[in-house]
Amino acid sequence: MFGTHDLWLFVLSGLMLNVTPGPDTLYIVGRSSGLGWTAGAVAALGIGAGALVHILAASLGLSAILAASATAFRLVKFVGAVYLVYVGWSLVRASTLRTDAASTARPAPVPMRTVFLQGFLTNVLNPKVALFFLAFLPQFVAVDAPSKPLALLFLGVIFDLNGTLWNLTVAWSAARFSGRLSRRASRSHGAAFKTWFDRAVGSLFIVVGVRLMLSRDH
Repeated sequence: MFGTHDLWLFVLSGLMLNVTPGPDTLYIVGRSSGLGWTAGAVAALGIGAGALVHILAASLGLSAILAASATAFRLVKFVGAVYLVYVGWSLVRASTLRTDAASTARPAPVPMRTVFLQGFLTNVLNPKVALFFLAFLPQFVAVDAPSKPLALLFLGVIFDLNGTLWNLTVAWSAARFSGRLSRRASRSHGAAFKTWFDRAVGSLFIVVGVRLMLSRDH
């Protein structure tokens, strides 16, 4: 279909790759646990939108620039790493502000637009995602495909849809798990759990960002 082959194997391989935890999963779990199912779903949709950018780039051949240019790769990697550290610090800082405000006033809610944008940028600014699509998608494009860009786009959309469905499942599971813990514990203990969980996820983001910054270029 559309010049592809072994579509069932592609779907199966994509699902196995999607369930592997990474920065996207950390972000979804953090938002779902701290802000609920809606925020987790919005985060998942933001990440899915970010993946579409990489898919379009791979289909049009733009991702090849990252594979061929060490300077371009280093630049995108540095920007992405800095942003991951920023997101991690934001989660840690938000948990601290929530703790400080718990006894006085209710903290201002995080806008869903911000949750979406952060998820979007978390995915878009990760150059390894671009290289992944560039390396993975062509393996399932037929040599005699009438339109290779169309075949790449078709495979990428399937991968993104499956990944988004998985991420929505992760968001729902994390929100439900967090809700159960909050109901079983007292209100103070429930708030403490969310605070420390946000700090843990934020710290992991900072570690991932630093590791990305210090990792080898290729």
